[in-house]
Amino acid sequence: MTMTISPLPHPAEALVLARIAPAIRQRAAAVRLMVFDVDGVLTDGSLYYGESGELFKRFNSLDGHGLRLLTEGGLKVALITGRSGPIVSRRAAELGIADVMQGIRDKAAALTELAQRHGMELSQIGYMGDDIIDLPAMQRVGFAASVPNAPGYITQTAHWVASVPGGSGAVRECCDLLLAAQGRLGAFMNAPGLLGPGAIQ
Repeated sequence: MTMTISPLPHPAEALVLARIAPAIRQRAAAVRLMVFDVDGVLTDGSLYYGESGELFKRFNSLDGHGLRLLTEGGLKVALITGRSGPIVSRRAAELGIADVMQGIRDKAAALTELAQRHGMELSQIGYMGDDIIDLPAMQRVGFAASVPNAPGYITQTAHWVASVPGGSGAVRECCDLLLAAQGRLGAFMNAPGLLGPGAIQ
């Protein structure tokens, strides 16, 4: 699908951007690659263990749809997480996310690697995190996002903070903001079949 960017904001875009400061809109408009932490951002941070030691995580379908909209809208998406496991790989595969970096302690270095891989400046990259391990990455990117239940020193570092906690639609809110700031959200309003039949969210 070819995305058509309108010179005038779609009503949905105007609604999303209504309370967003112009400086934040400008940062969001420059993002070409959006990187997300997993635990506490794509999930609520809870870790569920079964009797046999298997690990479970809960993902949000609204977030999944938002990530699909980002890629369909022409932005690149990546995941960087400090933990490792097949759950994240499976979720990323369902959503068509190829850049997945697990077991990463130095997320700033991982961001630099992603920037070089895609031929981008760090100012064109966004990062959404919720804890100390995310701080170095958040301090280097052009657009830093977080969740309201993160520690105060994390949310104070962020340029923008979602209105809902991680795992409860925070990622979707971020995706909508990016698309609205770039004039790309309105194009999806009249394209109900965009993701195709049976698309996983």
